[in-house]
Amino acid sequence: MEAESAFGFSAAARRLADETRRRGLVVPGFRSPPRLAGVARSLRRVAGGAPVVAVQRRGRPSADVIADMIDGIVVANRLQGEAAEQFRADLRAALPVPPVGLEPTLKGF
Repeated sequence: MEAESAFGFSAAARRLADETRRRGLVVPGFRSPPRLAGVARSLRRVAGGAPVVAVQRRGRPSADVIADMIDGIVVANRLQGEAAEQFRADLRAALPVPPVGLEPTLKGF
């Protein structure tokens, strides 16, 4: 799935949100670009509301953008260990064409 364009980013966000919601987890809002200058991704927690995951999409491969979106969902739900890894794999599989060679990390969140 192409996530560099606004349309692709929105489509990926909807698909990831649907899968997250189906599992009963918190669905963050997504936006691009991050408000913080010079960062590829950020997570903002809002009191009484859903967290917001912001991802830089311009000039980055779709696989990196999607990995950041998935990591944002994992962090927003405070998943760790095996549960986090399994959920990442499930989210990647929920996309029409799973990105190849993703090495998701939590660095930067």
